Amino acid sequence: MRTSRKTCLRTTGASLAILVLAVVASAQPRGPQVVSPEVAQDGHVSFRILAPKAEAVLLSGADIPDNNTGTAMTKGDDGVWMIEVGPLAPGSYRYHLNVDGVSVVDPRNPATSESNENTWSLVHVPGADVMDAKDVPHGAVAEITYYSKSLKRFRRMHIYTPPGYAKGGETYPILYLLHGAFDCDDSWTTVGRAGFILDNLIAEGKAKPMVVAMPAGHTGPFAFGGPPPAMEEFAGDFHGDVMPYVESHYRVATDRDHRAIAGLSMGGAQTLGAMVKAPESFAYVGVFSSGVFGITGNGFGATTGKTWGVDNRETLAGPLRDGMKLLWFATGKDDFLIETTRATVAELKKHEFDVIYEETAGGHTWHNWREYLARFAPQLFQ
Repeated sequence: MRTSRKTCLRTTGASLAILVLAVVASAQPRGPQVVSPEVAQDGHVSFRILAPKAEAVLLSGADIPDNNTGTAMTKGDDGVWMIEVGPLAPGSYRYHLNVDGVSVVDPRNPATSESNENTWSLVHVPGADVMDAKDVPHGAVAEITYYSKSLKRFRRMHIYTPPGYAKGGETYPILYLLHGAFDCDDSWTTVGRAGFILDNLIAEGKAKPMVVAMPAGHTGPFAFGGPPPAMEEFAGDFHGDVMPYVESHYRVATDRDHRAIAGLSMGGAQTLGAMVKAPESFAYVGVFSSGVFGITGNGFGATTGKTWGVDNRETLAGPLRDGMKLLWFATGKDDFLIETTRATVAELKKHEFDVIYEETAGGHTWHNWREYLARFAPQLFQ
């Protein structure tokens, strides 16, 4: 095919125009190069955002000390807002930047963590041996989409497989790990560091290699003061769809002695619900910062919670109790659910369960829940 000289000239002219525009654009001032977040060796963390026209910018993140209502950032002459906090204890922290009343993720930080209806920026402060990324064999975390017949829609879960899973034919024990209110199936592997915790424990020989399934605990929106969590809807999805999917698509054992379940806060209440609904399914049960909601006679679930022990007395006896290898609770002394935990542990002891209960420092935070997983996992499948 022949190309005319006029066509070549037009093409060359267009290319030259694009080149000129690119040169002009590159010569324009681009503003200061912003680094955010910046983690210092001593644990101080600096957050920055370029917002020259903003009137007010706040750093918000509940797990950052003294920051529950947000902390004002300072604007520099270059239009960069900045704040330094810390030193922060080792661990992962979610945060937002609130620009003139609008909460946004940090535009300079690609690391994020999802919750039930939100996305947060995420920063990790190293220094905690059990949860830092280390030079050890690493497992894999997959996002799995499955169809929930009980809910009649597609759902998502995260699944951790231990180092060596993809190359072998071994069958592994299974831990079902549940999140709390406001969170989602992404939370345990981002802010919760579950994959790194398991990698490190397995590498040190402190925990057995295991598959960990982390399903979505919410079946709809959640807000304090709104409708209570749909426990029955979740139970139908968990027993009817999640467990069958995991145990038919992954090389996991399906007997009670090789199944565990644990959860934090709302997930801890769901864990206890699963324990009594399927009494011959789980030999290892962990409840973090939680218990039977309403067992103290107050708050959400009080109608059924205060009679939970009586209503489930037949299930709590016999096979459920006798086949239980580990029933482990942990709650911080400053946690608003501490009395719920204590009442639940007391009720289970009335039914002659051998409950291990640890009261730790701290409150209702991921600082505790990561640590609880690190303490719970080594006790499984031994």
